[in-house]
Amino acid sequence: MDISVVIPLLNEQDSLVELHDWIAKVMQSNQFSYEIIFIDDGSTDDSWQIVSKLSLQNNNVKGIRFLKNYGKSQALHAGFEKAQGDVIVTMDADLQDSPDEIPELYKMVVNKGFDLVSGWKKKRYDSVISKNLPSKLFNWAARKTSGIKLNDFNCGLKAYKIDVVKNIDVNGEMHRYIPVLSKNAGFTKIGEKVVQHQARKYGVTKFGMNRFIHGFLDLITIWFLSHFGKRPMHLFGALGVIMFLIGLAFSAYLGVDKLFLNPSGRLITQRPQFYIALVTMIIGTQFFVAGFLGELVLRNKQDKSRYLIKEKLNFS
Repeated sequence: MDISVVIPLLNEQDSLVELHDWIAKVMQSNQFSYEIIFIDDGSTDDSWQIVSKLSLQNNNVKGIRFLKNYGKSQALHAGFEKAQGDVIVTMDADLQDSPDEIPELYKMVVNKGFDLVSGWKKKRYDSVISKNLPSKLFNWAARKTSGIKLNDFNCGLKAYKIDVVKNIDVNGEMHRYIPVLSKNAGFTKIGEKVVQHQARKYGVTKFGMNRFIHGFLDLITIWFLSHFGKRPMHLFGALGVIMFLIGLAFSAYLGVDKLFLNPSGRLITQRPQFYIALVTMIIGTQFFVAGFLGELVLRNKQDKSRYLIKEKLNFS
């Protein structure tokens, strides 16, 4: 199979038929073998009924229905597990991503050897204040932190080699950082393509300003995981050593001063250096304990299901 199109959705009943017809037209005109995997992330409208009808009309349409809303990352994870195409394309269900971009994205992966190609919505039709400016700041921070030179990390339209999606773990709200997860997994040939951004035709956006706050917090998380996820003791141990040495230095100074330099001076407990030494040594010890606990958790963690699937369509 050439292409798997993975589409997470939440309450997008008005756009699904039009999106399906558009994708099918692109696939047929380019003679691609394909599948469309819709992942219903707990919709409360008629989205699942529409996906069910589409699956009866077109055997290439497959569906996964979550028991409740688990988030876009979990939906992508479920779609990636089931995808069978040589190239996996992800896109949003709101018609803001154009299926006409798929053939060129496919060629960039197959012919030019990219592991991942990310769309760049250079011209956007979103609100400047609530989306565009925060998005620019977010992308700047992501570039500086990850070292990946992408202009639009959060674009839903991306194309991947199948090896990439089968070897990365998208969880929490890490869908924004799939390029970073891919790079950390060893897939370093990451490209970018300017794509057309469509104005929203139906419904309302599912993301507010709080997504950028969560995005920056996730950025810190993924920075930590990429550098110390497999060796937390390297970070916490180093911090513990630094803090402990600071405390030890103050303790040595206080001891030498009291014993040899100024024996008749103030009691050690009356001097601020004593409390600096005490606090830093305690903090250093706590960092060591945190590092040991991190190592123990890492070695004893067990994978468990992060979402419950209610129904599936057209999967063997």
